[in-house]
Amino acid sequence: MSSTFFIKKKGNPKLAQKGKNTAVLKRKGDGELGGKSKLRAKKPNSKYNEEISSDSETDGPIDPRDRQSDEDCEYDETPQEKKLRLAKLYLDQLKEQDDYKAEKDSFETDLIAGRLQEEVLEQKGKLQRLIAKDLIPPDASEIRMLRGHKLPITCLVISPDEKYIYSAAKDCSIIKWDVESGKKLHTVPGGRKGTQDRHVGHTAHILCMSISSDGKYLATGDVNKLIMIWEAETCKHLYTFTGHKGPVSGLSFRRGTHDLYSASHDRSVKVWNVDENAYVETLFGHQDAITGLDSLSRELCVTAGGRDRSVRVWKIAEESQLVFHGHEGSIDCIQLINEEHMITGADDGSVSLWSVNKKRPLSTVKKAHGCHGDAGLEQPHWVSSVAALQNSDTVASGASSGCSHNSTVQVWKCGQNYRGLEPLFSIPVSGFVNSLKFSSSGQFLVAGVGQEHRLGRWWRLKEAKNGVYIIPLKRKLPIPEETKIAE
Repeated sequence: MSSTFFIKKKGNPKLAQKGKNTAVLKRKGDGELGGKSKLRAKKPNSKYNEEISSDSETDGPIDPRDRQSDEDCEYDETPQEKKLRLAKLYLDQLKEQDDYKAEKDSFETDLIAGRLQEEVLEQKGKLQRLIAKDLIPPDASEIRMLRGHKLPITCLVISPDEKYIYSAAKDCSIIKWDVESGKKLHTVPGGRKGTQDRHVGHTAHILCMSISSDGKYLATGDVNKLIMIWEAETCKHLYTFTGHKGPVSGLSFRRGTHDLYSASHDRSVKVWNVDENAYVETLFGHQDAITGLDSLSRELCVTAGGRDRSVRVWKIAEESQLVFHGHEGSIDCIQLINEEHMITGADDGSVSLWSVNKKRPLSTVKKAHGCHGDAGLEQPHWVSSVAALQNSDTVASGASSGCSHNSTVQVWKCGQNYRGLEPLFSIPVSGFVNSLKFSSSGQFLVAGVGQEHRLGRWWRLKEAKNGVYIIPLKRKLPIPEETKIAE
């Protein structure tokens, strides 16, 4: 047994030597680790002086939670999962686009429906935008005055784009103004009496003017029975229409066309085609000189008959007329509010609202601008001009006083269905308010003021100045909604 034992031991000398060396190395390694552990055991005593290198972090044991987070960050999706994710993203984008398109289409549909409804109401003459409730009086410093005419201004118009104002006066001149800067852009000087054969322009008092709805043509009428057609952009003279036997006192282009209606002191209404440079027809009916005329898009016009105290609606195609009565004095001015309602002013101081379906005024305000004179001998201020912000509830009137230079421009609010007039505010001006016009957007009101009445020289106010007043129409700021406090 013992011999066998020794034989086996001798048979593996290398293994025995290897095991011995391994044991020595193992013990040596344990000694080194033990030495290091002793050093590490001492270092924690100096807690704040410890320095840790990046090598010690990699050599230390790995936390399972860190390993899990690394695996999540380095996770690679499979091709199938990537396709599925992109498909979902694409479907979400398509859904967002469809929702946006549906919302946009709905908004456009509502917008178009609203516009169509407004157009239908406008054509029927029943559209009444409620604007007056938001208007507030302008400050005196905000009102601008443009001066350039030597004699009283008798008429004016605003271009459809609201960039320009055209004014005419008793000095026979026409001036084109820039609204923003207030500068003169063009001036057509007036000529002396008797020079009409060689002078390009008017040689007598200009009483009326009108501009086409596309801003292409400007028409002016004077005391010499002439109607002149101008290119509005350049103020170049194009045509001269003759035919009236008295001063031309009213002009209006039919909206959307170049058909021109004219009225005269010869008590007639004439129709002209400016594109063809042609006369069309003449209508008769008034018993006195016609003092004002207006029209919109329908084939009809309305006129004020002065001393015959009538308002007439002329149906051009049918060659018929409707006659209205209501004022006690001479009706000097008229303006359409929409296709079925109008406003007039008279020298008895009254302002009236009319419907084309009723022979009498819907509403009348007497002594609309007050009275002047001694006690017991008071006389109302003449209403010399009226204006209407079309298809709205806002109108204005201008007064003239022969005894006082304190005239006013009064802004009114029309009641529901145009039954009633309520004063909003007045703007004091010095002189006769011979012409009034609202801008189409309702941003401003323009007044032509002079030292004399446009139709005569009964009085002359030396203190007054001949000029164009630009009156801004300010609106109330919208009241912000109350913020809701979360409970």
